[in-house]
Amino acid sequence: MSPAALIKSILPKGLLGRSLLILVSPLILVQLVSAYVFYGTHWDVVTRRLSSGLAGDIGAVIEMMRNFPGPANRVAIFNLAAATMDLHLSLDEGGILDRTGMVGAAPGITNDLIGYSLEDSLLGALAERVGRPVFIDAQSRDRQIEIKVQLSEGVLDVHVSRKRLYSPTTMIFALWMVGTSMLLLGIATIFMRNQVRAVRRLAAAADSFGKGRDVPNFKPEGAAEVRQAGAAFALMRDRIKRQVRQRTEMLAGVSHDLRTPLTRMKLQLAMMDCEGIAELTEDVGDMERMVEGYLAFARGEGSEKPTATNLTGLVEETVGKLRRDGGTIDLHCEEILVLPLRRQAVGRCLANLLGNSARYASHVAVRVGRRGDAVEVIIDDDGPGIPTAKREEVFKAFVRLESSRNPRTGGVGLGLTIARDVARVHGGDVLLEDSPLGGLRARLRLPL
Repeated sequence: MSPAALIKSILPKGLLGRSLLILVSPLILVQLVSAYVFYGTHWDVVTRRLSSGLAGDIGAVIEMMRNFPGPANRVAIFNLAAATMDLHLSLDEGGILDRTGMVGAAPGITNDLIGYSLEDSLLGALAERVGRPVFIDAQSRDRQIEIKVQLSEGVLDVHVSRKRLYSPTTMIFALWMVGTSMLLLGIATIFMRNQVRAVRRLAAAADSFGKGRDVPNFKPEGAAEVRQAGAAFALMRDRIKRQVRQRTEMLAGVSHDLRTPLTRMKLQLAMMDCEGIAELTEDVGDMERMVEGYLAFARGEGSEKPTATNLTGLVEETVGKLRRDGGTIDLHCEEILVLPLRRQAVGRCLANLLGNSARYASHVAVRVGRRGDAVEVIIDDDGPGIPTAKREEVFKAFVRLESSRNPRTGGVGLGLTIARDVARVHGGDVLLEDSPLGGLRARLRLPL
């Protein structure tokens, strides 16, 4: 996998995740830069100054011991150092340091950044201010550091609290930085969720409308751009509804205007007795069937409302009608499937698909089941099938394949057109494929 593909697979896919990433990335970058600047300048300066101050106090004690020798003066100096400098001292008279240098930081130190570098800074300050062999033990005690200095009288043992070398601003800075970042991230998440919710509602409304379901309660909301998109969707929805309604009303008028002269022509032909009457009667019947087929095609986008429909029962009902007409159809339904459908339109779609298979094949197999987020009705037959190159062409209105469809027993070329039109109104589709039975497979797919 390429680095670009790997990064793309790791990045969030949703709008909320990507928006938060856009907000969080600069925030993290600013924190990293701030931490680098803080620990690269402020921390080093404060550490050096604290170490230098402690080394200066120890140097002052050593200087007082040199100027005021004697056990009595030593006790007074040690008491003064404990009271004013927070230094606890003792002298091992005649002692000699086993080694010089230091032991690493204790395991329980609160801030990992204090660690070895703090004691290293103290060691450098002692070398500068005291100028004697020293040994630092920061490991034996949790809250204290032991410092041993080689003097002419012996070994000076100094116990000092870690607080003398530790600035609380480090922890305060870290807490404030993390705390404010989490607070800002929480506020940003709340606001972004409100904005994304408007986008999700718009997407849900568009998806429902694309599946042929009405969206009466949709109202544009959210940011100005999202409201603009929502308003555009509402205008598009109303325009499509108006066009469908005008088309249906126009075809209703066409139906009335065409049926009347056709009926009159049939009556006149029935009363006439001359040569060629049979051919004219057949032509009028063909015209009537074409008009009925075209109106059935138009009704696929009519005003029928989607209702909760038992698709399994609808398929069984359609198969039952064809069986009564003498068709041989095997039916297998995996489960009962109920989904919002235009019942009459889907019934017409199933009748067209099953009718085509039953008309041109001796054996038909139907299977109904759930496939992912959709329902599929698969119709297989052992008929002559349709060439692969012409499978999209047959969905065009009034197109018939003369080589495989008998024009006298077939329709007017609208059966598959109506079937796909109904499926797409519901957000699905009709696909034609090769069948395992040797003929044609029609796959009707409807979203749940």
